[in-house]
Amino acid sequence: MNLADLWLALLGFLLAGYFVLGGADYGVQMLAAAGNGRARLLGGLGPFYFGNEVWLVGALAVLIGAFPRLEGSLLPGFAPLFVPLVAALALGKAGVQLRGRAAGGAGRRFWTVCVVAGGVIPATAFGMIFGLLLTGLPLRADGGFDLGWAMVAGPFVLACGLALTAVFAAHGLMFARLRVPGRAPARPGPVLAVAAVAVAGAALLGVGTARPTQPGAAVALAAAMVAVLGAAWWAARRGRAGWAFAATGVAAALPVVLLGAANHPYVLPGAGGTGMTVAEGAADEASLAVLSAFGLVVLPLVLAVQAWTWWRFRRPAEGPAYL
Repeated sequence: MNLADLWLALLGFLLAGYFVLGGADYGVQMLAAAGNGRARLLGGLGPFYFGNEVWLVGALAVLIGAFPRLEGSLLPGFAPLFVPLVAALALGKAGVQLRGRAAGGAGRRFWTVCVVAGGVIPATAFGMIFGLLLTGLPLRADGGFDLGWAMVAGPFVLACGLALTAVFAAHGLMFARLRVPGRAPARPGPVLAVAAVAVAGAALLGVGTARPTQPGAAVALAAAMVAVLGAAWWAARRGRAGWAFAATGVAAALPVVLLGAANHPYVLPGAGGTGMTVAEGAADEASLAVLSAFGLVVLPLVLAVQAWTWWRFRRPAEGPAYL
């Protein structure tokens, strides 16, 4: 395994970590659309809410530094989805902080809408991006691409957006049952069932639409997502909230694994069965070596701080919260 492959594995690890931790945030924000006790529910995010964004920042840093050509194609090409994604993230963050400080009911309702949109829109956009990457992109000779609305609004792409949104909603529900017992506004069974059906439906649509280079891996990992959602339901029914959260966390991380395994050896698949390989998208060996020396110092420190935060605040949230 060369340095480019190692950095690709690190990129996948950081993105999967963000889907597990940030995906729980998205899910809790979606749950704010229903029921009372929203302040306690959002307060359960507590010290994790902004810390979880470190994983996304780290993934972007790896993408820009270690895969400059890939980044140069990916971010401009997916601008129609990235722009609303980033805008919704900013609005959602503001809403979580400002909802409890609104002077009247109208202000609280406005910020509640922002909170929910900040969970739904990024989750859906990420799912649609994954769907497009599994379908294959109309790559130009320079490696760039332009998305047409017909591609973005395709049934499989929309189904992938719905599936990831449903998985994050289920994951957020399991997180809420851990952090704020008795405040989760939905029962786990129906939410997990919707997530499993959404994943299975997207997989079935993908049989005739997606063009991964490794279809066997794609089918196996989609089946694994449905299986772990079933395991989460089994654990939730038996009152094992920690195991249920762990299972939905696996389901949240598996899309990243599926994308990498299904499109191997391409990091940017084209519509005609070709695309940009790992070596073509990565920086040169000398640059990767310099980045590796830097990463050996920074990455363990970041992971240690994240692990300490989650361990320190592992108990359920009680009483009034800042958020």
